[in-house]
Amino acid sequence: MIYFERGAKDLVLTREEVKEGLNQALDRLGERRKVLAIPPDFSRAHSYAGPLTEMTWEYYGDRLTDILPALGTHREMAPVEIGKMFGKTPGSLFRKHDWRNDVVTLGEVPGSYIEEVSEGKVSYPWPAQVNRMLKEGGHDLILSIGQVVPHEVIGMANYNKNIFVGTGGPEGINKSHFLGAAYGMERMMGRADTPVRRVLNYASREFAAKLPIVYVLTVIGRDATGKLVPRGLFIGDDEDCFNKAAALSLEVNFEMLEKPIPKVVVYLDPEEFKSTWLGNKSIYRTRMAIADEGELVVLAPGLKEFGEDPEIDRLIRKYGYLTTPEILDLVANNEDLRGNLSAAAHLIHGSTENRFSVTYCPGHLNRQEIESVNYRYADLGMMLKQYNPDMLKDGWNTLDNGEEIYYISNPATGLWSAKEKFK
Repeated sequence: MIYFERGAKDLVLTREEVKEGLNQALDRLGERRKVLAIPPDFSRAHSYAGPLTEMTWEYYGDRLTDILPALGTHREMAPVEIGKMFGKTPGSLFRKHDWRNDVVTLGEVPGSYIEEVSEGKVSYPWPAQVNRMLKEGGHDLILSIGQVVPHEVIGMANYNKNIFVGTGGPEGINKSHFLGAAYGMERMMGRADTPVRRVLNYASREFAAKLPIVYVLTVIGRDATGKLVPRGLFIGDDEDCFNKAAALSLEVNFEMLEKPIPKVVVYLDPEEFKSTWLGNKSIYRTRMAIADEGELVVLAPGLKEFGEDPEIDRLIRKYGYLTTPEILDLVANNEDLRGNLSAAAHLIHGSTENRFSVTYCPGHLNRQEIESVNYRYADLGMMLKQYNPDMLKDGWNTLDNGEEIYYISNPATGLWSAKEKFK
């Protein structure tokens, strides 16, 4: 059922209008005594989930008893990040999701179904894992809050991904990531109906139907000045709510280009992107737009590590970003990588498949570290002089020396493709 929907490609929702829409939906839900909110973490600060969580606290007061950021494998949010993202929401309400230990399994999607939706790529069963608080916390409302936007693992982010991956456990996260990688990232990005989504939908129908989950979904785009603004708000408890948000996101967040781009320059906000685990969105979201033998330049002043999780960081450093066949071979022959399929999937996602090059310009990692994982290295200071973010606009730019580049100030906000690459 949809409790509230409003959105359009050129619409800009004010904070007051967003709050009014949320309150209308919460009014329709009726009296609730114990509420759990599940927003994203700081890596998705632009999602408008912070203000929506604050509005939820303003509405429910002490009936909002717990806030569980959907960390997935990310690091726990720092108090300063909570303050910046969630405003006046009390910090005492926030709980840490321990993805390795604090999970329960609601049920198991059979391997035969996985094999069917993946076209035979993989055939393992998939456990529907969630943080135990969702099942055992005694909440009579679980609000899953976040942004629908093109995504590399599942096609379009959010909806039940926020539950089964954001609050999921090792096996569920690993296997869902690897399913998407094996099926093919470029076959999924920008699509609401994908193998990974079908698996999560199966789990929602069969195992999570009794959980009182309501989804609060935003669609975020840029206005005429380049500022990120809410274009849509969709609140409901079923797949129809997600599909409507996804359809709008495709209109708002997908840039279809007439020709492939020889050089893309991406800037990674240092507060948001500190690892290639997150920063490689610069690769995922632009890969279908980059010309053969083209170059992606990543300006990454906050980059200090590869994985958010120490073990994943170790595996990235050990194996590096290689082609899909190479990674699949390594998975088959190395127990540590086979035991951490989300790391293997990430290595596939971060590969250019030898079609274009990636030049990372990190704020904290050195040349040896960057080159050891099979990317090119360039000095950040020198590249910031050559490609000054303060002087560039999103989209095509012609520099003083005549070079033509395509600039993206935040890769997490969209998806870019040349027409010939998106079928």
